[in-house]
Amino acid sequence: QEQLMESGGGLVQAGESLTLTCEVSSGRDFTTLAAGWYRQPLGKPRELVATITRHRRTQYSDSVKDRFSISRDNAKSTVYLQMNSLEPEDTAVYFCNAEYRSRDSWGQGTQVTVSS
Repeated sequence: QEQLMESGGGLVQAGESLTLTCEVSSGRDFTTLAAGWYRQPLGKPRELVATITRHRRTQYSDSVKDRFSISRDNAKSTVYLQMNSLEPEDTAVYFCNAEYRSRDSWGQGTQVTVSS
């Protein structure tokens, strides 16, 4: 199983940007993993934000596409989420996910708070 560590969350004002980082420790080759970002607003279920496959194909939720960008650096075993034009509705705990053969690993999460 992989170990994931998120960082980069914080408090920002609406319209500002943040970049989240997820460092992945694994006994497997990082290039064999798919990865993604999910978020969970207070009192709500966890939801998909963005995913990136081994071959760098990306997918976004409708609420963030055109504002967020997911990327990966295989040499650093790291996944990023660039978040632009943040809105108060983006306030949530953001979780990093890694998937290998349908087995998921999760980080502890990082809080993102966007004030209006």
